[in-house]
Amino acid sequence: MAKPKPKEASAGVQKQSTRKRLLDTASQLLAEFGIDRITTNLICERAGVTPPALYYYFGDKYEVIAALGERLMDRQNEALERWLERHADGGIEAYAEHTGDLLRETAEITEAEPGGIWIERALHSSPRLEHIRIASHRYVSDKLTDAFARFLPDRSRDQIWLRMRMLVEFGYVATELLHAETGISREAILAETTKMQKAATLALRD
Repeated sequence: MAKPKPKEASAGVQKQSTRKRLLDTASQLLAEFGIDRITTNLICERAGVTPPALYYYFGDKYEVIAALGERLMDRQNEALERWLERHADGGIEAYAEHTGDLLRETAEITEAEPGGIWIERALHSSPRLEHIRIASHRYVSDKLTDAFARFLPDRSRDQIWLRMRMLVEFGYVATELLHAETGISREAILAETTKMQKAATLALRD
């Protein structure tokens, strides 16, 4: 395969840099103003690019938020893969015992991302964006099923996947609750969610 010419390579880097700058800017604006008040013009103004440059990558602000959602979910999925590897030798019991660690890290990744809580809310509430959340949650369910199946020879893959899919969705709702419910402490939400997820995980052995 022919190597790209220097000018072509430089143009590719510049395009990636522009796209990243637009995403980083939109993320900061979400943190400042929330989803309803940001516009593509505001993103362009803050990022120092022209509207045609933004529209080269994104059709509207929802496509920008969709890309931010994919980036956030990718970071959360990387945390999942590290967690699975870390506890792989401990079997179902280790995964169940440390489910709270994964919940906490997932929430912290969202909180560390500028505008992350707004991105999380948008993925849940907007019909235009929910496909990103669902695709990511199916991916997580697949990874969990792959990890758990070898410890559950008497369970079909469909049975394990269904339980994982429900637990993934429940965990996502619990992390949303951390950022929306002011009447319950963070630690209480994490502890209760962990207890419920642990019980549902261990019940697969019965």
